[in-house]
Amino acid sequence: MLENTSLIALFLILFFLLVLSAFFSSSETALMSLNRYRLKHLAQKGHRGAMIASNLLARPDRLIGLILLGNNFVNIFASAIATVIGIKLLGENGIVVATFTLTLVILLFAEVTPKTLAALHPERVAYPASFVLKPLLFLLYPLVWFTSAITNRMLGLFGVSREDATSTAINIEELRIALMEAGSMIPNRHKDMLMSILDLEQVTVNDAMVPRNEIEGIDINQPFTDIIKQLSHCGYTRLPVYRDSMDNIVGILHVRKAFNLMTQDNLNPQTFQSIVKEAYYVPEGTPLNTQLIQFQRKLRRTGLVVDEYGDLLGLITLEDIFREIVGEFTANTIDDEKEIHPQSDGSYLINGSANIRELNRTLDWNLPTDGPKTINGLVLEYLESIPDPGVSLRIDDYVIEVIQTADNAIRTVRIRQFQPLIEAEQS
Repeated sequence: MLENTSLIALFLILFFLLVLSAFFSSSETALMSLNRYRLKHLAQKGHRGAMIASNLLARPDRLIGLILLGNNFVNIFASAIATVIGIKLLGENGIVVATFTLTLVILLFAEVTPKTLAALHPERVAYPASFVLKPLLFLLYPLVWFTSAITNRMLGLFGVSREDATSTAINIEELRIALMEAGSMIPNRHKDMLMSILDLEQVTVNDAMVPRNEIEGIDINQPFTDIIKQLSHCGYTRLPVYRDSMDNIVGILHVRKAFNLMTQDNLNPQTFQSIVKEAYYVPEGTPLNTQLIQFQRKLRRTGLVVDEYGDLLGLITLEDIFREIVGEFTANTIDDEKEIHPQSDGSYLINGSANIRELNRTLDWNLPTDGPKTINGLVLEYLESIPDPGVSLRIDDYVIEVIQTADNAIRTVRIRQFQPLIEAEQS
């Protein structure tokens, strides 16, 4: 039959078969390259193409069987057509010429080019192709089912089952990479917040708490007039109440309740003690994500961090956890003394009590945070002694010079970020 067909008709048939081959090749690559999470999102929004593609991908064995069945059929048929054309044009030698020519044509125009296009723009190819593949699957279902059954049986001989497919769920590290690669699709501010939420399980209450020596509290044994005066100048909403020292915590005071009693002229030692709430204690080393849930469950906003012996280490609040997520979101009206003082030479004078994590976040530095929490503790750990003023050391890419020491602690340091030699040469 083919021998009696004109060359023009044979070339038209061959061209049509190559187009079909390109369609099947590009469809396979596009459907397998789709972002599954975007596909689910579009399908839930009612995108017709996404819904059909999602339905096809629900049984990848049948989808691949259908595509390969069609692709192999058109390629083999194209090979037969090319052979007939070769014989008509070149005789017996045309078989070899047709084989090499068709191989090159299929490789370029029916495999590499359409698959590359599909890989670069999977949605543009996959969704229109799904409208063709869906009815084609219905028409060829018996044949597709037969090939899929044999394939699954053969895989079963090697201990492989279709139900063993890896879940599409992603872990935290994969989600973090997805956020980093989101580019302009997610604003940088939102991206930073999402990354901070993912990092909460790696940060503990020890990293975010107010150290014990910086906690402002009320000594219930002091004269009540002094308590009134302290409340009048207080900038916090909640304060620990203790007896004689922080080692003897009485509870937590909600300052607003005290103000309400003051406006009613009803604040006295008895009413003051009645509004002091029982303290809530938090074990050291508790991850911030866990503590956030605990605050929610216990309806608390403030906790006292204690070690394994019950000794007070610091104070953690709900605002401290939020600050780890969104950064500084309120002006500090309590402490007018800045911890960071930029200098004209590019260095910074920094208080020894400054928190390293806050410095990294504020100045975009990378000082180590896996050990001490403050600059004072970091320098003391590296030097293993209390240094004299003027002593300098280098930690990673930062030169730290001790400026002032007092009371067995480092009060002020100068930090200069060291510029690597390679970057200096490039600049």
